[in-house]
Amino acid sequence: MKKRAIKIVLSLILFLVAILIEFNNIWINNSIFIVSYIIVGFDIVKKAIRNIFRGKVFDENFLMTVATIGAFGIGEFPEAVAVMLFYQIGELFQSYAVDKSRKSISSLMDIRPDYANLYKNGTIEKVNPEEVKIGDLIVVKPGEKIPLDGNVVEGTTSLDTKALTGESLPREVTIGDEVLSGCINLNGLIKIKVIKEYGESTVSKILDLVENASSKKSKSENFITKFAKYYTPIVVIIALMLAVIPPIIIKDASFSDWLYRALSFLVVSCPCALVISVPLSFFGGIGGASKMGILIKGSNYLEILSNTEIVVFDKTGTLTEGSFKVQKVEPIEISKDELLKIAAYAENYSNHPISKSVKEAYNKEIDEKQILKTEEISGLGISAKINEKDVLIGNDKLMSENKIEFIKCTEIGTVLYIAINKKYAGYILIADKIKDDSVKAIKELKRNNIKQTVMLTGDRKNVGESVANKLGLDKVFAELLPDGKVEKIEELLKTKSEKGKLVFVGDGINDAPVLAISDIGIAMGGLGADSAIEAADIVIMTDEPSKIVNAIKLSKKTMSIVKQNIIFAIFIKIAVLILAAMGLSTMWEAVFADVGVSIIAIINALRALNIKSIK
Repeated sequence: MKKRAIKIVLSLILFLVAILIEFNNIWINNSIFIVSYIIVGFDIVKKAIRNIFRGKVFDENFLMTVATIGAFGIGEFPEAVAVMLFYQIGELFQSYAVDKSRKSISSLMDIRPDYANLYKNGTIEKVNPEEVKIGDLIVVKPGEKIPLDGNVVEGTTSLDTKALTGESLPREVTIGDEVLSGCINLNGLIKIKVIKEYGESTVSKILDLVENASSKKSKSENFITKFAKYYTPIVVIIALMLAVIPPIIIKDASFSDWLYRALSFLVVSCPCALVISVPLSFFGGIGGASKMGILIKGSNYLEILSNTEIVVFDKTGTLTEGSFKVQKVEPIEISKDELLKIAAYAENYSNHPISKSVKEAYNKEIDEKQILKTEEISGLGISAKINEKDVLIGNDKLMSENKIEFIKCTEIGTVLYIAINKKYAGYILIADKIKDDSVKAIKELKRNNIKQTVMLTGDRKNVGESVANKLGLDKVFAELLPDGKVEKIEELLKTKSEKGKLVFVGDGINDAPVLAISDIGIAMGGLGADSAIEAADIVIMTDEPSKIVNAIKLSKKTMSIVKQNIIFAIFIKIAVLILAAMGLSTMWEAVFADVGVSIIAIINALRALNIKSIK
């Protein structure tokens, strides 16, 4: 960019010298114009010639080269230099705009770790993060990036999570806390036990999402690409006809006059404003989203999001905190401690929030040798063999399917019914808390004209309805198995309008199929399951539902900018094309219709990066 700026300045100085100073010999003026042209236009002419040999004839380099060399041919030296000079100024603006929009993306690239401090036998060795294995210990010093996901086993510190989540407040961590790769250690020295290899770590997945975002083009971008492919050859043919036919069929018509009109027509016809500004608007939108901790996997998803009509939420971990706590243990013919112990052993290998809450309530070391077998039954619960005891733990459907008589609990919360050797042994009541941010999210969605807000949950009907009523949701469907969620989404997809889109927001492993079939799948990425993040089109790094509103607002703003640029560029170009063909505009107006429109469209596109107007 700096090299281009220097060339533009040198060429502009020579151009002004040739225009402002009248030399006695016209050849001196023309020579200065030619030198000015070579400085600023040599690269463009070179690209045009190279592309012709590669079979890429009709591009902006070809149009600029033909128009400017043609202008030299009819003696319009100042216009020839001006066209190339202002075209390069437009390209400079484009480079600046792309660089600026890349900064928010490149700030994410800074989270890529350069090394890991591997701790072995009391010594620390700097290694490539890809060489570290699960179970290895790593040391992270103050000021260093955390290279891999893991659990803190020694030390306490504050972490800067801004690059991952967009949040400015540091996060305090201590022994037992899980930490994500890409965060920066601010003060204390910590030792971490690695739980994921580098390729599966948070930092690796985020970088992969961002780096591949531009590969998934929106309908608008695909339209502009196809438009330019057919539009450019057509205008070249029209320009050729404009230069040749009128002098033949119109009496006293001047060939140089019509050639000048044709060359002006070529300059105007360059589709730079559209080809540059539309992808740049989407790129800016994706960059702006990343600043807020929202990762959008492609501009096609950003475009679709602007037409959202229905937003469907999972409950646990999405609208609620997912931090379940045991509220009551009700045993039958067994002690409370024994019932809780059996439940904790049965839930030992599960990472579900409910399982974690049971283990936290038990709060004792689990002897895994006593766990002879465990099997997770999707949507129902767990079957296990603990010390020769056959244990079933799960919801009421699990009890019914196994023909076990039990006393149904009517209290609000998640109930785990437990059967030992096919006999009902009691229940454990677990309650979850609604996120404070969820209330704000639903209100804002309704304020932004979202037609329906729906919740799907595998939890009991009374629990689901209680949460839905507190949040003001339009509909709730409870006691759903994973395939039941898919069926409900398919039903809801039929209720939206032709252009309307359905968004599903979830975080659990059971949500992956639903995320995949929705028009847009949004995963709550900070605490979400890997499979949900893989299946989703958008990832919210902070687990805040209100970020969905920000994403929808951003998509609408981006689409508004795209439409403004398309309408503005096409209107100006058509108007000046007609004027050029009629001989009512000079090449100076042609330069404005090309470069001027491009610069205005690019500046407008940069507004997509301004997230202050979104929040």
